Amino acid sequence: MNYVLYAVPFFFLLIGIELIADRWRGMSNYRTADALNSLSAGVLSTTSGLLTKAVGVLTYTFAWQHLALFELVASDLWVWLLAFVFYDVCYYWNHRLGHERNVLWAAHSVHHQSEEYNLSTALRQTSTGFIFGWIFYLPMAAAGVPPLVFLSVGAMNLLYQFWVHTRHVPKLGWLEWIFITPSNHRVHHAQNSVYMDRNYGGVFILWDRLFGSFQEELDEEPVIFGVTTPLASWNPLWANLQFYVQLWRDAVRAESWWDKLRIWFMRTGWRPADVAERFPLAKPDLSRFVKFEVPLGLGHKWYAGLQFALYVVAGTLLLGTGGEASLTGLWLACVWMAFGLYAIGAWLENRASARRLELSRLALNWPALWAGAALGMVPTGGLGWGLLALYSLLSLGALTGLPRREAALAV
Repeated sequence: MNYVLYAVPFFFLLIGIELIADRWRGMSNYRTADALNSLSAGVLSTTSGLLTKAVGVLTYTFAWQHLALFELVASDLWVWLLAFVFYDVCYYWNHRLGHERNVLWAAHSVHHQSEEYNLSTALRQTSTGFIFGWIFYLPMAAAGVPPLVFLSVGAMNLLYQFWVHTRHVPKLGWLEWIFITPSNHRVHHAQNSVYMDRNYGGVFILWDRLFGSFQEELDEEPVIFGVTTPLASWNPLWANLQFYVQLWRDAVRAESWWDKLRIWFMRTGWRPADVAERFPLAKPDLSRFVKFEVPLGLGHKWYAGLQFALYVVAGTLLLGTGGEASLTGLWLACVWMAFGLYAIGAWLENRASARRLELSRLALNWPALWAGAALGMVPTGGLGWGLLALYSLLSLGALTGLPRREAALAV
């Protein structure tokens, strides 16, 4: 069962409730561009995951078939309980190493780039975590946990983590000692030095207390969210590539071949001495921290939000039908999705090329619908083409009615 697919309506319902709570309590935990950027990263992650999830599933299944030490039965309740706890231990080390090694942080950093903390941040996920993430769960395969149980408890673990991404829930007493809560997960998303690289558990905080990585949220130290090398962009593609590009540039610039190789697996932030001297990286002064923002009018924000809704619907449909789609169809869907989300990001950044990209995006929807129908991914007829025509006309009308540019992003 695809638990994430069925959870999507509840994700957006709870985001709506959190927005109401913000208004009611006089708080401001959402900014339109930041939330859309987080959600775009999530949609891109689930779409690309239809192609990349096979890496983890196939390697786990192969290891379970050939390396399992015990024969565990999926119908036994105790197997599920064991697997649920076992998964969280593996997740802890996957997550911890994701913060402590350069190449793993390059994938995981996407989740931490938002300078806000709200339920949309929970959906901000990487598209490249599949490269190494599967390694950390092989002990479960060796123990004999069946693939169905493994995939199910993994989804449950991920769904649990959604609700802890909020600032509206205070400390929860004795629960803080056992479970990951909003308070101790706020610590995890901080860039304050006292909080950095702490509280890695997915469901249980016990592993952090056991392995010395726990940090309590302090009243005297308000959390500042984000990463120490700011993304400074609303582009979900760049969000996934930013740290890889930094590592590649440093590797190319390094004089030592040993440094060129080891930089990828050194502790996060390590750079060759010669590169660090010639190309220093400035770190923000948190006492004067200013969140990244690009001035946009209300009309521009509404337009971006309405256009993004198309990709939420498409991404949800792909989650439901992607398992039956051809490899060609999935690749085309990923390209269409990536380009569309990139264009919306450029629009939110108010770039000089934003309108040209937007016109190209609207035009691309026509061959995309034709290809989807031809490949059997989109059940469409006259109604589908009519809806697309109406959508295109309304979009073009709104686009021509908005000001040309307000304040271009300096690049």
